[in-house]
Amino acid sequence: MDRGRTHFRVWAPRARRVDVADGDGRLTPLEPEAGGYFSGAAEARIGDRYGFKLDDDQRLHPDPASRFQPEGPHGPSEIVDPHTFRWTDQAWTGATLAGQVAYEMHVGTFTRTGTFAAAADELRELARIGITLIELMPVAEFEGRFGWGYDGVDLFAPTRLYGAPDDFRRFVDAAHACGVAVILDVVYNHLGPVGNYLRAFSTAYFTDRYENEWGDAINFDGPDAGPVREFFLANAEYWIAEFHLDGLRLDATQQIFDRSASNIMAEIGLRAREAAGNRSIVMIAENEPQDTRLVRPLDEGGYGLDAVWNDDFHHSAMVALTGRGEAYYSDTRGEPQELISAAKYGYL
Repeated sequence: MDRGRTHFRVWAPRARRVDVADGDGRLTPLEPEAGGYFSGAAEARIGDRYGFKLDDDQRLHPDPASRFQPEGPHGPSEIVDPHTFRWTDQAWTGATLAGQVAYEMHVGTFTRTGTFAAAADELRELARIGITLIELMPVAEFEGRFGWGYDGVDLFAPTRLYGAPDDFRRFVDAAHACGVAVILDVVYNHLGPVGNYLRAFSTAYFTDRYENEWGDAINFDGPDAGPVREFFLANAEYWIAEFHLDGLRLDATQQIFDRSASNIMAEIGLRAREAAGNRSIVMIAENEPQDTRLVRPLDEGGYGLDAVWNDDFHHSAMVALTGRGEAYYSDTRGEPQELISAAKYGYL
């Protein structure tokens, strides 16, 4: 990218022709590459909005790797330069697992305003009460005015509901200044049902070979899975490198299906650590069956992550507190021995 031109590249094997369209509808054709990619430079500046025109489809599609969707998932993408933000956390060395006091934060409901900027104003108070690590619930762009974030569709775009990408960077920078680490909850097991345009570019993003609780399973091991894997690996790298995050929390990993020789979750951990450079990061998984392969070392056949949520302790505590033991909680009774055993041994 120079002052007046921007380079675009997109994987769209389903299309014969791809044009990038600017905010005035002017089209610039992209050149086809091997493997279904299209690329080229167009007259476009930082802050300009754009979309992709696929063959004769009159609708412009947002960039699958859009860094910002200022009008939401159905609108145009915006060109963002990730290198203009001035970080002040050069002395920050990252986070390790031991001794952390974690706080799960939903940006939209943490303050009345529900923005990154408003949340940043409360960081010193969190640090004062002893919080050392914030786990942000997902921030990827999604449909609607509010939500938990688990129906994200633009995985590289922090939702416009919370602010601009630099507002997110400013939040992380401010957290580090307070001595607080920040990890991000990412959803790599499915995409939301509304505003997901990946199929327009390639049907290979999804597979029907596995049953998924929330929709179509991601294709990590079938035909044309290579670019799909790279898309998600690049996303993990992106959050660590461009937003200085201190790790990731992988949502519902039991719904990430991969029979490849090298499991995608192990590769995500490796790519994220590589992106962190000399900084330490924390990689945490959620896994309903509590599969310990996630935290076993790579050389022992594991995936090399740092931690897995302890659902047994959580479920037993919920039953003890509420007296309700249905659904997720049906295997626990909330008895003191369960809590003691979970604290002593880990899983029940």
